[in-house]
Amino acid sequence: MPELRRDPIVGRWVIISTERSGRPQDVHMPSAPLPSAALCPFCPGQERLTPREILAYRPHASEPDGPNWTVRVIPNKFPALHVEGDMGREGLGLYDRMNGIGAHEVIIETPTHKEHLADLPTKRVEDVLWAYRDRILDLKKDVRLRYILIFKNHGAAAGATLEHSHSQLIALPVVPTSVLDEINGCRQHFQQKERCIYCDILRQESSEGARVVLENPEFLCITPYAARFPFEMWILPKRHAGYFEECQRTQFEFLAPILGEALRRMDAVLAHPAYNFILHSS
Repeated sequence: MPELRRDPIVGRWVIISTERSGRPQDVHMPSAPLPSAALCPFCPGQERLTPREILAYRPHASEPDGPNWTVRVIPNKFPALHVEGDMGREGLGLYDRMNGIGAHEVIIETPTHKEHLADLPTKRVEDVLWAYRDRILDLKKDVRLRYILIFKNHGAAAGATLEHSHSQLIALPVVPTSVLDEINGCRQHFQQKERCIYCDILRQESSEGARVVLENPEFLCITPYAARFPFEMWILPKRHAGYFEECQRTQFEFLAPILGEALRRMDAVLAHPAYNFILHSS
């Protein structure tokens, strides 16, 4: 059973999960031959190799856990956290721990083995975003869960262990310290200026234009002023909203093309680099 342990110095909770050591590593080194689609558990026809699906978009109402899907969500076969069980929170002297309760899911973004998120037409990217939203709304019903993180590792250098394009979702019983730091920073800005920090960023970046990568009526894509990584990009909603799962259809219709184009531009400039993206939501 995984567990969470709290660092007593900085207050950060850390997941301890020996089960993750057994996950597949088919792209562990750049020179290693990649598996064929016939061996990939995420390809259509190989559904028996994965846990039973939680959600799938099937245009022709085909049977669950079979082919003919466009997006498929499954439990991670090597989860960092488990849904079943009690929290078991306890103190061990000065230390704190709890059972590794949560959820760990995989969002398979496309049935095509060699197709990546940047390759998908806008409507298919929208479907991936809707899958994110549907899973967040469902998991929010579990009162034990306090934060839901969605992220994507693309390429071996970014931490991907399977080539087939996918994202991951981890639902946590704690709020990560990095998220708390962001919330506290936003709160301090509001207390000082009585304005939203993200609204201020949007106004200044849009006005100056120097760091704007892409823009449409609903979203602004920028390179942040204090970027931590080369070619880091943020996609910010123009609407004053804190929760991704509250996005409406119109917003997804604009988010999908700006996300796809940002990834395509990065591919063009950097010759298809490895990358990570993280969905930041309240």
